[in-house]
Order: sequence, then C-alpha cells, then structure tokens
Amino acid sequence: MTYDTGLVVHGRISREQFDPAVVRRELAVIRDDLHCNAVQIIGGDPDRLAQAAATAAELGLEVWFSPYPLELDPEQILTLFRDCAERAERLRRRGATVVFVAGVELSVMNHGFLPGDSPEERVEGLMSRPERRAESLRELGVRVNAFLRDAAAAVRERFRGMLTYASIQFEQVDWTPFDIVTFELIRSAEVADRFPDAVQALARGPKPLAVTGFGTAAYRGAGDRGGRVLDVVEYDPETRAPVRLTGVYERDEAGQAAYLSELLDIFETAGVDSTFVFLFALPGFPHRPGGDPRDDLDRAGLGIVKLLEGGRGQTYPDMDWEPKAAFTAVAQRYLRGMRTARPPA
Repeated sequence: MTYDTGLVVHGRISREQFDPAVVRRELAVIRDDLHCNAVQIIGGDPDRLAQAAATAAELGLEVWFSPYPLELDPEQILTLFRDCAERAERLRRRGATVVFVAGVELSVMNHGFLPGDSPEERVEGLMSRPERRAESLRELGVRVNAFLRDAAAAVRERFRGMLTYASIQFEQVDWTPFDIVTFELIRSAEVADRFPDAVQALARGPKPLAVTGFGTAAYRGAGDRGGRVLDVVEYDPETRAPVRLTGVYERDEAGQAAYLSELLDIFETAGVDSTFVFLFALPGFPHRPGGDPRDDLDRAGLGIVKLLEGGRGQTYPDMDWEPKAAFTAVAQRYLRGMRTARPPA
C-alpha cells in the first residue's frame, strides 16, 4: 500500500494535518485490516517521511522510503535524496527492512528533463510531434539515466539497503545502478488487451519487479482513462489545489474495486515481486455527499478510503474517513494471498 505524508509543490504541502497518533492508527489499519506486509511512504517533507517510516517499521512493516520531488530542479532533487538517504539508513541500522525509492516519474514531475512548466505541458510537448518522438525519447533517456547514475551514487554513499526508482516506461531507465526494477503501471482502455503480456515480459527480467502507482478513481469509466484519470478535476490556477470536478461523473466504487482486483490478479499471475496500490488516502479530495456532485472531489480521488469533512466514519469511529468498496476488495485479495503463502505488499 502507498501512504501519503504530504506532497510539496512550490512550498505548499498537500496534507495539512499530520498527527503522529493518526499516522500510527492508519498504518496499523494497513497492516491488520488490509493485510499488507509492506508500505511505500511517499511525501516531500523529510521529517514526515522519517517519522511515518519509523512508525511503520515499529509495526513490523517493510518500508519503501520514497521521497517524492515535485517541480524541483536536479540539484534540489539530489539534496532531498541525500537528506532522506541518511534518515533511511538510520532506520535500517535499527533493524528495519528498508528499500529506498529514488524518486517517482522524475522526468514528468520535475524540471530539467523535459521542456514545460507543468507535467501536462511536458507530456504534451513530448507527444505532440510524432515525427520527432523517437528521437525525443532517446534524448530523454540519456538525460534521465545520467541523473539517475548521480542519484544512485549519492544515495549509496549514505544508505546501505536496497535501492530502486519508480519509473515511467518511456524514460528507458538503465537498471544497472538499482537492485529492484520498479514501474508505475497504469492500465487504460487503449492498452488493456496487451497489458497482461506486457507485465509478464517485464517480470521475466533478471532483477525483481515491483509495481507502484497503479490505481484509479471512483467514478464511472475512470479505469478506462488510465493516467488521465484526474483530467476531470478543476484546479486553482495559483495553488494547484483541487476545486471541483469539471462535470457530473457518476460515483462508481464498484468499478474502482474491480479495477484494483483485476490488476492485482494480473500482477500475481505474472510473478511481480512487490505491488503497491496507489493509494490509501488522497488529501484534498474530500467526500461531499448530498450536494452538487461536482463538489464531491472524492469521486476523482484515488484513495481507497473517502475523506470526510467535519465528521467521523462509521467503520472506524475514531477516524475522519470511511472505507470504499476498493478497501474491502484489496483487503480480501491480500488476505487470500496470505493464505496461499504469496506475501502481499
């Protein structure tokens, strides 16, 4: 399971409240009720990452320590990695099982790899000129791999555990500096027929394969959109905070649950070593029932729990969220995996 401690963009953090008692409770739910044995701790604040990682380790979970840089330049990214690698190593030396994740989709989410001031502009620029696409991808691969070699060296100077990077396939990563091959794999309608075979091909590689970043939202047709699932959200032009949905999208929790179940089956069949559902809860996307459906941001939220405004849940009365159908689907799927001795993550 992926657990968000708060993403930082231009100094603004997406998760305003970070109560250590709540973090411990949520991580215990991930362990006990979702039957996970590993958690990917993501975020942009090193203090929060270290605190949540330590709590997860105390609960007996394997920790994937995952700083998540956004809109930084390469040197700023390296500074973040150096800080986090030292913190991850201190945790590892205390006996925890720790994997360091050296960023997520760096070329799209940050400066210095592709032209553009936002992820949307960077992807659009890369794909808008078909006649240059192959050349542009080769050039991108060179830039990404040069940076990742530097990043891996910087992390390994400070961290002695397993190392990986959460990549997009078009980045063409050279996996030589890493111990685990990790891809963000999101199935869309366009690739659904080829998706199982593609996963199997990746899993046949010489290094263990991990899959991160897979998930979808709880509105009808969300799973077909793949990585474009959040295109239905209107954002504040200055803060980039979600404001409302761009139209009326029918809530479909069953569809979200089915999507995750299907992908987990595909990954198990292919022999994927580790899988991390994206994600437990997505800050900034609250559930707002009873009013204008365009204000119910949770319909576009990728969390498997729906965040409540000013109230407590029924299933967990001490928490300000309520499980979605996807929560139950993942819990049942992972429990079944435990019973057949295939450890989930």
